Amino acid sequence: MTTAASASNPTRIVETHPIDKVLRADRFPHILCPACGIGSIIHCYVQAIIESGIPLNQHVCVSGIGCSGRAAGYINVDSYHTTHGRAVPFALGIAVYRPDLHVTVISGDGDLTSIGGNHLIHAARRNVNLTVICINNFNYGMTGGQAGPTTPLSAKSSTTPFGSWERPFNLPHLAHAVGASFVARWTVLHIRQLKEAVLRGIHKEGFAFIEVLSPCPTGFGRPNDIGDGLEEMRRYRRRCHVDDNAYLPEIDIDLTNDESPIVVGNFVDVDRPPFHPALGEPASTTAKPDPDRADARTQSRESISNGR
Repeated sequence: MTTAASASNPTRIVETHPIDKVLRADRFPHILCPACGIGSIIHCYVQAIIESGIPLNQHVCVSGIGCSGRAAGYINVDSYHTTHGRAVPFALGIAVYRPDLHVTVISGDGDLTSIGGNHLIHAARRNVNLTVICINNFNYGMTGGQAGPTTPLSAKSSTTPFGSWERPFNLPHLAHAVGASFVARWTVLHIRQLKEAVLRGIHKEGFAFIEVLSPCPTGFGRPNDIGDGLEEMRRYRRRCHVDDNAYLPEIDIDLTNDESPIVVGNFVDVDRPPFHPALGEPASTTAKPDPDRADARTQSRESISNGR
């Protein structure tokens, strides 16, 4: 039976999905484990590319080593799969030499903040015109589930079978402290917010850092009795609290403690001149707050040390 509603909105069959042109179909099926969140993050990035209105030939995707590093191989723009820890300096070279391009780095917490940590903090300090999407699954997933720089205290891994003793990085706090112009944290549950944050990062002048919490049921979920990827998503739904004005030194993550909140949001959005070494005299590096977000905490990098 055909109703008036169905007649006015007939089903339309199309041969391709709108994002097909931005994906490399010949690389599928992918190598990611069931319930891994990396595919959702790639989808958000691809959707942001489409909505950005920027031609595909002006986008560049760079990745490092690890499960997250495979992202560049699935996206149909100029892309580079670099050596371990070197995604940021490789992307920096492209962004500085070709400022007309929109360069995005997609890589994991280990690649970006351990062996690549030195490159990350100096690119943010310089305010290089890059968007960095850091996929944080709390371990080195591809190489066997070892503890990494974001593994929560007491969390178990193949190298910390009795629990980690090392304090993990608070990545948004780190990125803001060293000078990033845009800082956000979302999870793979927050698909719409994540896509909008990536879109903001693409259009933002300067260094944009987006941390994305992602399930790794094989490497991290199993040894910590979290369950499958769906169960970790339920934890995100239950525990995540959106607070764009959160006090960054206090948003550490403890994924193994069910009582601990996980704070997400777009935390920092300030204007500083991006890094252009060939454009004459150095510009002032004083941050200008977004008039809609005139938060004293984000007026400058130094404000973070003053507390409340």
